[in-house]
Amino acid sequence: MTATLVLTRRDVSRVLGVRDCIDAVERAFGLHAAGASIPPAVLGVHVEGGGFHLKSAGLLGDRSLFAAKVNANFPGNPARFGLPTIQGVIALFDAERGMPLAVLDSAGITSLRTAAASAVAAKFLAREDAAVATVCGCGEQGRSQLRALAAVRPLRRVHAFDADAASAERYAAEMTRELGIDVMVATDLAAAARRSDVVVTCTTARRWILGPGDVAAGAFVAAVGADHPEKQEIAPALMAASAVVVDVLEQCEQMGDLHHAIAAGAMTRDDVAADLAEVVSGRKPGRRRDDEVVVFDSTGTALQDVAAAGLAYERALAAGIGVSLDLGES
Repeated sequence: MTATLVLTRRDVSRVLGVRDCIDAVERAFGLHAAGASIPPAVLGVHVEGGGFHLKSAGLLGDRSLFAAKVNANFPGNPARFGLPTIQGVIALFDAERGMPLAVLDSAGITSLRTAAASAVAAKFLAREDAAVATVCGCGEQGRSQLRALAAVRPLRRVHAFDADAASAERYAAEMTRELGIDVMVATDLAAAARRSDVVVTCTTARRWILGPGDVAAGAFVAAVGADHPEKQEIAPALMAASAVVVDVLEQCEQMGDLHHAIAAGAMTRDDVAADLAEVVSGRKPGRRRDDEVVVFDSTGTALQDVAAAGLAYERALAAGIGVSLDLGES
């Protein structure tokens, strides 16, 4: 039996960069559009204080891969136990032979692949001259989002908003130093968003935080936070007034901002402009007009996980990084 490679978060960070992950995620959506994938699936289990979410998908090709990610999401962890909100693992398999190739820490990959999907969407859906952005949510995901967005658009100014003003202050200082972009704290989300070409929301909001009067004509909005049916960031009226592109339609109907727009009677699934795979493959257009507001409803799909985990595995194997275990040893 082939040994299984175990990769820690540090191992993953050594072999997987932002630009590489963006390219891998774009390729994954292209393969999905071509029918060269094992379709994504989701399972959620809720328990007191949090829950467990399992996402799986596969990519078919010269080396076919399948990944299943199990994440635990316990929002009270930092305050109660000094632990991260999200902890989990990704199991990567050879999809032709069923061999477990690797077990990887999921936190770093989840953050990076989510941001990579936003960057792929921005590449096709944001105006090419987009230079001013607002990031709402100044945690680790907000940092990853800005790094990825800066890789595909020529950003020169960023507004950073967070309900915790101290978090926004730290974010602005750190990201200014890291990226060499003018990142400033915003105290009014709507005012900042109206001055922006790109708006990214990556929060745990349970009620919408952006409405139809809060974004400028021609803006691109990446709505990242609604990965659970009770989460919501974008008002149904803004969704209905925009061209909506989803990562996975069936999933967004169940847990994304699209879910809330449909529940409110503002949209139906037929009102969705496209899914990202259709845009990446050229089957449907991306941005159609400079003044069009485009919302990317990003609930997160294991297509992104298998793309990122597969690349991390191949690079770690080549570099001799990680610990190899024979899980079948008796």
